[in-house]
Amino acid sequence: MSKIAIVDDEQDILNVLEKFLSRSAEFDVTTFNNPVNGLSAVQSGGYDLVLLDIMMPQLDGLEFLRKLRETNPDIKVIMMTAYDTLERSLEAHKYGAKNYITKPFSSLTTVKDKVIRELKR
Repeated sequence: MSKIAIVDDEQDILNVLEKFLSRSAEFDVTTFNNPVNGLSAVQSGGYDLVLLDIMMPQLDGLEFLRKLRETNPDIKVIMMTAYDTLERSLEAHKYGAKNYITKPFSSLTTVKDKVIRELKR
């Protein structure tokens, strides 16, 4: 079973993703609506993948990713953003986020497929 953390300040996004991904017996999903708390939990270890929003108060996703890489350089990360810009995508890629998902989601099945692909890398 793969342990997944979802970090987003939008509770509705967390609820939808957790409910959908938890239907699969292959995922153990934990959500965090506070990026500071999410970073602390993910740094403690045990997670295989993080779905991470870019735009959040207190700690944006790119800063979260930079700090995460200091302690967990190998954890897989998929960025989520409503603002699909090349600059942000390149910066996220520089810190090891190999994939991203745009919000609103076109399909939850596509999200799941990206999670599965990333876990297999």
